[in-house]
Amino acid sequence: MQGRWRLFRHDAGRAAGPPAVVYVLLYAASLAISYWTVARFGTATIWLANGILVAALLQLHRRPAVMVLTACFTLDLFGNSLRGDAGLFLWINALLNFSAAMLAAVLARRVCGAALDLRRPRRLALFALCAVAPASALSALLGMGLLAVVAPTSWPVWLFQLQTYFTMEVLGMLLVTPVLLLLARRHRFQGAAPASRRESFALVAVMLAVTGLVFWQTEAPVQFLVFLPMVLIGLRLSPTWTAGSLVAMATVSGIATLLGYGPVQLTRLVEFAGLEALPPMVRRLGVYNLFLLAMVVTVLPISTVMTERRRLEARLRARTAAAQEARRVAEDAAAARSRFLAMMSHEMRTPLNGVAGFADLLAGRADLDPEAVRQARQIRESSDGLLMLVEDILDFARGEHAVSPEPLDLAAVAREAMGPSRAAADAMGLALTIDDRLPARSRFNCDRRALRQALHPLIANAVKFTTEGGVSIRLDRAGEGVIIRVSDTGCGIEPAHHARLFEAFSQADASTTRLHEGAGLGLALAARHVRRLGGRVEVDSRPGEGSTFTVHLPLTRAPDAAVEPVPAPAPAVAAPESAAGQAAPVEEPSRSPHVLVVDDHPVNREVARIMLQAIGCEVHEACDGREAVQAATARMFDLVLMDVRMPHMDGLEATRRIRALPEAWGAVPVVAMTADAMPEDVARCLAAGMNAHLAKPVSQAALFATVSRALSGDLPAAVEAA
Repeated sequence: MQGRWRLFRHDAGRAAGPPAVVYVLLYAASLAISYWTVARFGTATIWLANGILVAALLQLHRRPAVMVLTACFTLDLFGNSLRGDAGLFLWINALLNFSAAMLAAVLARRVCGAALDLRRPRRLALFALCAVAPASALSALLGMGLLAVVAPTSWPVWLFQLQTYFTMEVLGMLLVTPVLLLLARRHRFQGAAPASRRESFALVAVMLAVTGLVFWQTEAPVQFLVFLPMVLIGLRLSPTWTAGSLVAMATVSGIATLLGYGPVQLTRLVEFAGLEALPPMVRRLGVYNLFLLAMVVTVLPISTVMTERRRLEARLRARTAAAQEARRVAEDAAAARSRFLAMMSHEMRTPLNGVAGFADLLAGRADLDPEAVRQARQIRESSDGLLMLVEDILDFARGEHAVSPEPLDLAAVAREAMGPSRAAADAMGLALTIDDRLPARSRFNCDRRALRQALHPLIANAVKFTTEGGVSIRLDRAGEGVIIRVSDTGCGIEPAHHARLFEAFSQADASTTRLHEGAGLGLALAARHVRRLGGRVEVDSRPGEGSTFTVHLPLTRAPDAAVEPVPAPAPAVAAPESAAGQAAPVEEPSRSPHVLVVDDHPVNREVARIMLQAIGCEVHEACDGREAVQAATARMFDLVLMDVRMPHMDGLEATRRIRALPEAWGAVPVVAMTADAMPEDVARCLAAGMNAHLAKPVSQAALFATVSRALSGDLPAAVEAA
């Protein structure tokens, strides 16, 4: 983030780094070292004072920063006077130092932002190129320009001194300022370096040993050997350790160089006109400064790049762990929601099975007067409406889920979706028809449940809002897909309401005086299931002209259904032997189908028994899965109606054990008759070896259809139990 043109740290910013007095002491020490090297050896290797001053301006607030500037300026003037500067030069040197430091601080805050986080390679490069280099160049040009006016010299000497001035300023700022800034933010480097403290000290010790061996000899130009431990330090340690190591290396190598040791002394000086008057040490220091500059611009960026990489890796690991945890929480929540919805579906369907079942039985009794039959039918229709509402709410709460395409007869699925609305249509005298214009015996790959749940609310709505005439469902091909139109002759819908018809809990007439009841979920669910199938739904309606809902489905064609031959009668089979080795009782010839009803709820068994007996079945009952297995072992049944949730042994395990019986005893048709009606419940039942699934509440017509399919061998084949 780009900062502002500001010299001092904003007062609202948090103070960082050492107190002001530490900067003053460091400044005094750097001046003393520089003046001593000039007095002892006639030259200075690095000018560190300006780098310390830049760090103070970047870290301190206005008041302590002004105090540091005042104290350091006084120290600079005092040092210049001790060195022998007089008059104008006493002030010029101090002003040049401070102007370079302040300009570098202003530029650094502008280009590096308020954070001044030099761990980032880009910010370190901006600090060097856009702050240090311009400030040092301007200071060198001003200083050497004034010197050329006061004490003219030859151009080669002047250019050499300009290069030396610039190099010392740049090296001083690049060595000291990043170190102090990084030390002030050392808390950000916790865990930034892979090396332990012991390894860190060991690497620094190796680097100092190599530096000493290289620079305390004058036999071989092997200064490149220092790069090896320094690069390793940059790769393994934090930028703070790396910058400190650079300062330590510069201290050891600089002292050795000034004392006349090191590979720099082997430099062969080229005879250049105008430079003969300069001491050889001064001329050789250019090579040494170039060595330090190469070391700084190589090792420090390596350290910042590696630190940034480790920071990004740590952030990636943290975000990956957070994402995995969020995924686990989401999966747990989804599983909990599925369990809750399955439980609610089961608990709501169980009492509805008794209500709807007994209402169905009462409506079919011949000894009741017409009014009682009408009331029983009303109970049945109300329970159907309540079941439909429960299914809509639970299905809406489930959200989107994957589809399972299979070859389907679309007209048959449309008839299934139309079934619950048949009674209401007959009661109102409406014609409810299917116009199947698809090719004969054609099959299309589609999810049965999703298609049924998409068509059912469209048909139910059409019947509900039609008082005379009828409702038609037309199936036709359209290019590579299928079009299903649900048309009615009802009241129609205002065009202004079309846009929100498919929103949840939205109704064209939401007033308290509306004529038709409903929760406003049907069309929203229909649109959702159509989207799951990859299609879209459109509406065409005008008030008084009826409505047409068109479903466009991009379904692929499956192989056509074959004409199935009539199955031959099954041969008689012997019963399996009992545990005592004696043959179990064998079924005697009977025209009445034998049906085993397995349910732990006595009301459900009673409803099923009465319904089955009404169609001529001989009913046997079992209270749980264990009794069901014993009964299936004792005799042959034409059909087993199996509940799922039961004590001692559930219906899934009971089905697996029945399938494990020998020969035809294990091939008895088993149909799940359960309140577990979610898609995953159906899949579990089929995976356990059941032939089909019949959701509660069960109507007498649905039960009769199931028994008929079982006796005719029309039930799907059971899969091998897992």
